[in-house]
Parts: sequence; C-alpha cells; structure tokens
Amino acid sequence: MSALIVVVANQKGGSGKTTVSMQLAGTIAQRGLRVLVADTDPQATATRWAASAPDDAPFPAAVIGLSAAEGKVHRELRRHVDNYDLIVVDCPPAVDSTIPQSALVVGDLALVPVIPSPADLWATVGIRRVIDNIRAGANETLNSRLLLNQCDPHRTLAREAVEILPEFGIELASSRLGHREVYRQSVALGATVHVLGSRAAQAIAEVEALADEVLEILGVSMTAARGGTANG
Repeated sequence: MSALIVVVANQKGGSGKTTVSMQLAGTIAQRGLRVLVADTDPQATATRWAASAPDDAPFPAAVIGLSAAEGKVHRELRRHVDNYDLIVVDCPPAVDSTIPQSALVVGDLALVPVIPSPADLWATVGIRRVIDNIRAGANETLNSRLLLNQCDPHRTLAREAVEILPEFGIELASSRLGHREVYRQSVALGATVHVLGSRAAQAIAEVEALADEVLEILGVSMTAARGGTANG
C-alpha cells in the first residue's frame, strides 16, 4: 500500500507548521505506522529537531531533507511512498516557493496551521488559492483542513477568528493545538510532547486528537493505525 501524504502548508511564517508536522508524525509513528517527515524548508528545523534526540531514544518518525528538490519535490516524495505508511511534508513559508504546489500535487490532505487571529487568518488566503488551483487541476481528490494552532479559546481574538472562519473557504479541523510551553520544550528534547509525561497531559491529548482526526480523514482505521498498516 502506497503511503498517504499530508502536506502541512501555509505561506505565512510563524504559523507552527514544523510543530504540527513533527508532533503529528511522531504521534502516529508511536502507534506503529511507518512515518516519514519530508523537511522541505531550507531552515531545516524539522531535521534539527530530530537530530536533537538522544541516540538511545531517536525521534519516532524518520526525517529527510528535501528542500533542494524545490518544484520537483513531488517526484522525490514518490520515491518513498512504497517504504512508508504516511508521509508528512513540512513546507517552507515563502510566498514565492514552488514547494507547496509541488507537494500538493501528490498530497491526500492539506493541513493549514494558523494562529487564531483575524489578521493571521486573512494572511493565509494565498495558500487557499493554491489548494483550490491544485484541486481544480492536478489533484481533484485533495482534502484540506484549517488547524487552529497556539489557540487560547478565552481570548477575544480567538473567538473572533472562529466567527469569520465560514468566510475563509477551508473546513476547520475539530482538533486544535493550544498555546503551551511544553511544545517548545519537546523540540529541545528531539521528541514529541509525550516524553514530558503528566505535565504535558493536555498537549498530549491535543496531538492524539489531531492524529485521530487526520487518520479518519485519510480513511485509516484506528485498528490499522495500531497494527502498522495504512490500509484501513
């Protein structure tokens, strides 16, 4: 069974693409699937994150750097689909980058992290247009979800952001990630938030819910996810 591909993309910087990519990939890998993170950002944050892991506790998912492939990243991804159950593509934020478009050509799900403020939401209109164009041409089965990241539901801006979501044009994921220090701490440890134990309980629940939702969208059953096969 060929790998399913999740493309984490937003042309706006600072939306948390690498955090979402690594927490999602690591969480699903810990369930028994073969997961690859394709680090297509020249800043290579995902690669450095995985490299921070101790030798006796490597990051749960494999990570490779593909930023040099640029507009041909879809060809590089196809080289790996037979070796993994899931590939998570961490895209660069540059508006003029050809990488997100290329990755979305072979993607099954476009996951768009966004900080829950009206300004940040409207700044992501560019990636919505890219997704629409890809869906209208090269990949009509492409799914998409908007993911609220660094979310604090008690803040007025977050509530206002949710109110304008129907105007945005991408379905909102039911899961969301909160604004929590443990997400940053896990980067230094080269791990997911799971290694922080009980003090990261809320973050662990968030990433597990995100993993559940992504697998459901992709049609992967929970039994299959824990059994090491992506054929749901």
